[in-house]
Amino acid sequence: MTTTMNVVFCGGGTAGHVSPMLAMADALQRKCQDTEIRPDILMIGTAEGMEATLIPDAKYEFATVAKVPMPRSLSVDLVSVPWRLRKAVKQARKLLRDHRTQVVVGVGGYAATPVYLAARAEKIPVIVHEGNVRPGLANRLAARFATVVACAFEGTALPGAIHVGMPMRMEITDLPTGPTMKAQARRSLGLDPDKTTLVVTGGSSGALNINTAISGALDDLLATGAQILHLTGRGKTVTDGHGQPVTAPGYVQIEYIDGLARVYQTADLIVARAGAGTVHEIAAIGLPSVLVPLPVGNGEQELNAAGLQEHGAAVVVPDEHFTAQWVATRLPNLLKDTPRLEYMSQTAKNLGITDAAETMATIITETKVSR
Repeated sequence: MTTTMNVVFCGGGTAGHVSPMLAMADALQRKCQDTEIRPDILMIGTAEGMEATLIPDAKYEFATVAKVPMPRSLSVDLVSVPWRLRKAVKQARKLLRDHRTQVVVGVGGYAATPVYLAARAEKIPVIVHEGNVRPGLANRLAARFATVVACAFEGTALPGAIHVGMPMRMEITDLPTGPTMKAQARRSLGLDPDKTTLVVTGGSSGALNINTAISGALDDLLATGAQILHLTGRGKTVTDGHGQPVTAPGYVQIEYIDGLARVYQTADLIVARAGAGTVHEIAAIGLPSVLVPLPVGNGEQELNAAGLQEHGAAVVVPDEHFTAQWVATRLPNLLKDTPRLEYMSQTAKNLGITDAAETMATIITETKVSR
C-alpha cells in the first residue's frame, strides 16, 4: 500500500541555503523510490531570495511567505516586526495545513522563522539543519523546540546538535576527478588539458578585492607555467587601463558558470570565499584551496575555514591581506609545490563528508508523523 509523506522544506536567501534543501529533497526522493512511501515535497521561501529562481528551476513546488528581516538597530522598522512576523506566521500556517504537512525541515534564512513558528503552533515536528559553525537567528530559535538539530560542522553551538556534514547534490559528491575527466573539463572551458590550473572565484556575485589582487599579480602567476580560470562574478569583468577585458595567454575569465562541478574538475588549486557550501564541496572533492573569508556578517566564514586550515588542507588569508603583493609572493610557490598540493588534496578528502544528504533523508523519514 502506497503512503504519502508530506514534507515542507523552508529557508533561503542565498544559494548556500537553497543548495542543501535541494540536496536533501533529492536524497529523500532517491531513498523512497523503491519503497511504498511517496514524498510530497513543498519548499517555502521568500519572493526576494535566490530560492525564488533556484527551486522552480529544480522542478520542486514552491510557495512564499513575507520576508521579515530583523533590524540591526533601533528604528521604526523594529516596531513593526511583531505585526509583520504574525502575518508571515499566519501565511505559513495556511501553507502547512493545505499541504497536510507531516514534517518541516529548515535550513535558516528569512523564510525559516515564520515557518518554524507555524510548525510549532500546528504541532508538526521540526528538523533543523545548520550549515555554518556560527548559527543564524532562525535556527537558534528553532533549536529550542526542534525534534532533531543537525549541523554541517563539528562544534556548532546549538543544543543537542548532531554532526552530519553538509547535504550536497550528487553532481558534487559523485564528481569524477581522474585525469581523463579533468582534461575533458578543461577543454570544455577553453583551457589547456595538460597545464596546472588555478581556479579563482569569489562566489556567484564575485569579489572585487579577489579580482583586483589576482589581476595585479597576473604576470607572476602565469610565469609559473600554470593557467588561470577566473570566475569574476556578473558585471565584474576584469578590465585593463582602457576599459577592455584583460586577456593573456593562459588566462581565461568568465563572469559566471551555472554549477561549479565542471569548474572544480579543472582545478589543481582554487582561490575562493569560505562559504559553508564551498568549504564542504572542496573537502568532498579533495581540492587544495586558498580561502579568503568574506569580511562581513558575524565572522562565520572564518570559522567555516578553520577546520581545513588546522589540518593543512587550506591556506586561509584575511580579505585585507589578500593583495596583489601577497598573491605575487605566495601563490606561485604554492602552484609549483606539487607534493604540498597532493598532501592538501588528500587531507581535504579525508575531512570531506559525502553522505550528509542521505543521512538527512533517513532522519526525515524516521521523524515523520501521521496527520
